[in-house]
Formats: sequence, structure tokens, C-alpha cells
Amino acid sequence: MKGEATVVKNAGSHYLLSCLPEWDLFPAVLRGRIRLKGSTATNPVAVGDRVSWEWGAEAQGAAFEEGARPTPEHPATITKVHERRNYVIRRSTNLSRQAHIIAANVDEAFIIVSLYFPEIKLPFLDRILVTCEVYNVPVTIVLNKVDMYRELASEQIEDFKRIYEGAGYRVIETSARTGEGLETLRAAIGQRVCLLSGESGVGKSSIIKALDPSLDPKVGIISEAHLQGKHTTSLYEMYRTKDGACIIDSPGLRGFGLVDLKKEEIALYFPEMLEASRKCRFTPCTHTHEPGCAVKEAVDEGRISAERYNSYLGMLEEDTKFR
Repeated sequence: MKGEATVVKNAGSHYLLSCLPEWDLFPAVLRGRIRLKGSTATNPVAVGDRVSWEWGAEAQGAAFEEGARPTPEHPATITKVHERRNYVIRRSTNLSRQAHIIAANVDEAFIIVSLYFPEIKLPFLDRILVTCEVYNVPVTIVLNKVDMYRELASEQIEDFKRIYEGAGYRVIETSARTGEGLETLRAAIGQRVCLLSGESGVGKSSIIKALDPSLDPKVGIISEAHLQGKHTTSLYEMYRTKDGACIIDSPGLRGFGLVDLKKEEIALYFPEMLEASRKCRFTPCTHTHEPGCAVKEAVDEGRISAERYNSYLGMLEEDTKFR
């Protein structure tokens, strides 16, 4: 028996697969050490990957009854990882030479943030946005927990929206507790394969539960199928909602380093800077010291936010905290 399927859970060396759009899970392991051509990532297989698999007496060296299917004791074997349409990758801040693929083949990434509880770090968010731009992943920003600070920080909310809507990103305001904005978010996700990611504590798991109360991202229907006792916070997993969406949940991020991006390329992945840079006097332009720089002029005139420009300068400096 053999076929193709999508990886819906990654627990280190064990995986769960399903032949999407059907939701019929079965376990699998890797054959040997599969490495993707040119990849430096620590995980050769990511949630969302399309893979080829084999199972049966010939693949496992054992006898199976007709009509049987892979089990945790006799899993399928992943034999090939197909070329990715796109992916989201980050460099570990603790292991600066290693990178990890968060998800592959996603229709859109929804980055969950909160202005407070925890307090937002704009350079952190901007690094995620740049990575999505680099690897062709459409992205929407979800501003969560607005019920907790709307009355006290309405001006800060509008400032945040001005910065990121001005950069070309959609911002959806939500509250997992009150339900505000959830219907808008549900409609935006639709029945697609979408990544929900963000910094630890922003309420990502609460949003997933609010979108479909039958799901439990901390324990999970899928995690109960096998590998019990593992730390669920380290698992990457796809959930199927009652509305037919496939949501990829990732552990809360505590750092996000850029991967395989040269200094002179960074500005290309700030949409608002790319647009303004077409009028720079010099090409290439670093947008730091050159005369006649249209990007610096746009910053001075408020057409590009100082916050985003400062994030860009921080990436140029390759500071050790994020790079």
C-alpha cells in the first residue's frame, strides 16, 4: 500500500498524516534521514508538507491482514517530501546556525498579537512579517484581547492599525473571551489551510478553541491518538474545524530570527519601503545615509512609520537578540 498525504502533526520523529481534504489520520515515521535539497532546517518534514508514503508487508517486513491500516505499532513510512509551495521558517535565537520550519504549504498565515498581556514587541512581529513576504505566504494580523484594553488604550490600538494597515496588512481585532471579531476571522480563514502563530501568551489557543469549542489545542484530539505523555507545547499540529478549515497550530514563539536573507534584500520585504524605494536617487540604496533617499523622506513625512523603519534598521544591524 502506498500513496500521498499531508503531514498534520509533527512530534519529532513521529508524524500523523491525512489525505486532505479527507480527515482520516494515520501514523507514520521517516525512512532513514530524509533531507531536502538545499535545506538547512533541523526538521526535514513539517506540518503541511505533502509526502509520499508506503505501508504493508513489503515496506514493514511483516505480514498484515487484508483491509488493515497503519497503527502506532506498525506505522507507515514516509519515503519522499514533495516540493513546497511556500513555508514559514525561523532561526532559533539560541542556536543561531539552525533553523526550524514552522509550517509548509499554507494558504495564509494569521499572526496573533496583543498590545498588552503580553506587551507587544514590534521588531518581533516585523521579523515574522518579513519572513512571510520572503517565502510568499499571505499574512493577516490578528489583534487579540482587545476587550482587556480597548477603553484604556484606544489611541494605541488606532496607532497600531495605522502602522500596519498603512504597510498594506489587514488587521482583525478579536477577543477570544467575548467573541468580538471571531466571525470576521472565521470568514477570513474559510475552508483553507492556515497557520495561526504568535508570541507566547497572546491567546492563540483560546482563539482556536473559540473558533471550534470541540478542539483543545493544549491536549488535542490528535495527540490522544498516540505519543501520550509528550509535552504538547513542543508539538506542531493541524486541526480540522467544524467549518472545514485546517488550522496549523504552532507552539508560542519566544524568538524569531531571519533565515537566508542578505542585508541588501531586507528592504525588499517591507512592502511600503519597496514602493517608496522606486524613487530613490541611487540604486541600490540602503535607506540609511544616501542623499535623495525616498524611503527616508517618506519616514520624515509620516508616510512610512518610524516604528517599521526602526525595525528595518535593527535587522540591518544583525543584533544578537534576534539574528
